[in-house]
Amino acid sequence: MVQYIQSNHVEATQLGDEWIILHTEKFTVTKLNEIGGFCWGLLNQAQTVDSLIQTLTDQYLTAEEIAKDDIESYLLDLLQFGLIQHVI
Repeated sequence: MVQYIQSNHVEATQLGDEWIILHTEKFTVTKLNEIGGFCWGLLNQAQTVDSLIQTLTDQYLTAEEIAKDDIESYLLDLLQFGLIQHVI
């Protein structure tokens, strides 16, 4: 099963309920909302889509179908921005 983890070249800081992620090689800044920041924190260790969905639905009491769509979209965005990578 595919696992994801934060990239090596990122710095993150939390400001209230939001997170600011700086990619130190691409010089990009990405802002995450509370739930995005929650998931970001989980990605400091290898995670699968299923493990993220389970934790998100437990924490925020959201429907699994909605969480699955949101997590898959979120991970795709983070991959495109170079903020996460596949675990090899």
